[in-house]
Amino acid sequence: MAPVEIAPNIYDVGVNDWNIRDFHGYSTPFGSSYNAFLIVDEKIALIDTVKKEFADELIANIAAVVDPKKVDLVISNHTEMDHSGGLPRVMHRIGEDKPLYCSKMGQKNLSMHYPQKWNLHPVGTGETLSLGRRTLTFLETRMVHWPDSMFTYLKEDGILFSSDGFGQHFASLEKFDDLLTTDIMPHAQKYFANILLLYGNLIAKLLEEVAAMKLDIRMICPDHGIIWRKDPGKIIQAYDRWSRQVQSRKAVVVYDTMWHSTEAMAEAICEGLYEAGVAARPMHLRSWHRSDVLTEVLDAAAVIVGSPTLNNGLFPTVADFLTYMKGLKPKNKLGGAFGSYGWSGEAVKRIQEELSEMKFELIAEGIRHQYVPGADAREKCKEYGRTIGRRIVETVPAS
Repeated sequence: MAPVEIAPNIYDVGVNDWNIRDFHGYSTPFGSSYNAFLIVDEKIALIDTVKKEFADELIANIAAVVDPKKVDLVISNHTEMDHSGGLPRVMHRIGEDKPLYCSKMGQKNLSMHYPQKWNLHPVGTGETLSLGRRTLTFLETRMVHWPDSMFTYLKEDGILFSSDGFGQHFASLEKFDDLLTTDIMPHAQKYFANILLLYGNLIAKLLEEVAAMKLDIRMICPDHGIIWRKDPGKIIQAYDRWSRQVQSRKAVVVYDTMWHSTEAMAEAICEGLYEAGVAARPMHLRSWHRSDVLTEVLDAAAVIVGSPTLNNGLFPTVADFLTYMKGLKPKNKLGGAFGSYGWSGEAVKRIQEELSEMKFELIAEGIRHQYVPGADAREKCKEYGRTIGRRIVETVPAS
């Protein structure tokens, strides 16, 4: 991908990774990008690099704008390998002694990641760096989503280089939100739900800090996905909602099934939820990737999990999903459990234990049924859905 001028003398020199399909266990069917930015001023600055495998492509993109040896300094907003993996190759090309700016934790991480003795310059929130006609301000953003993470703000152009904040795993030749024919917000929501949800409270505080700084943000340049230039406030407002886990009248009914009995129970529970005025759909774990389910969980009021009993325990895909969800720590959720069984039936109890450990509120005893659910069992499942649905309607305002 050729460099793209995003503002006068400011270029996206990053790369598209069209074929990546898994990132930390979450599905990326649209690929991703590793964005890096070149600012050409009296001093030339490179903000972030790319995954190791794409380093030569990054250098070629820089060379299409300036001789790489003319780059005066590099800024590493985040040391994770998809952004720092290309650093050794880049620093070797531009000059190992060039200043490399990073957060204080970034200095520690880079020193541990790489044996090279680079000219590291740790910076903190509020520190500035003049490039000549332009000024950069640094903002530490710990745990968005690593301890070393930081943002870099370009005052004169109102550009926030936001590292892993406000991004999406989405590869595209169109680099700006206003050029896309695809709705990018679902991709941004999936990114938040699967990468940043665990740090929602910290992100909410960070947004307050940024608002207090009264930055004139006219463009947001994340390290993954497209650039927000039409309405950067839209993604900031979305992060405010997602970080506070604002709920909608929605329930996620996620399950796996062996002989369709648990599946029939899931469908009946969804019918009961719908009758109570709550949106729901059954999500079969071998038809939906766990990361897509978690995207739905983000703004759901309830998560209802179903599993057949296998070897006195949970079905493997259900155990996998619960482990994945537990790590991301969704909050303020109602929980439910259901499942069919043959001769033991421990799965429902195990689900309830897992949900209780996650601090989900269980407002009704889980439902289990032996073998194939008939009309009476399906009605019981519908009533279970109605019970949870009524509680959602009582507590969650209509949107």
